Amino acid sequence: MAKVSAKYEVMAVFSIAEGEDKVKALVEKFKALIEKNGTVEEVNEWGKRKLAYPINDETEAYYVLYTFESKPDFPAELDRVFKITDGVLRSMITVK
Repeated sequence: MAKVSAKYEVMAVFSIAEGEDKVKALVEKFKALIEKNGTVEEVNEWGKRKLAYPINDETEAYYVLYTFESKPDFPAELDRVFKITDGVLRSMITVK
């Protein structure tokens, strides 16, 4: 039986401590990774927002919402890459 693709959303919170160029690079890096493994439907950049609580002594971060479609095994790999990438404060993947 072939694996059926599903729709997902990822909310990523990027550190702004290293500047705007680093944030833009991260946004593009994850967009490219998703495109390689699925179909990007939307990249909604919410921009700089105040965090509800400090993370690593930071009180503001850059929020990005990715909406995409992929095979069910990809989100686990995406989550792994988010966790090991410097500059990613938080990420959450949900099935849409």
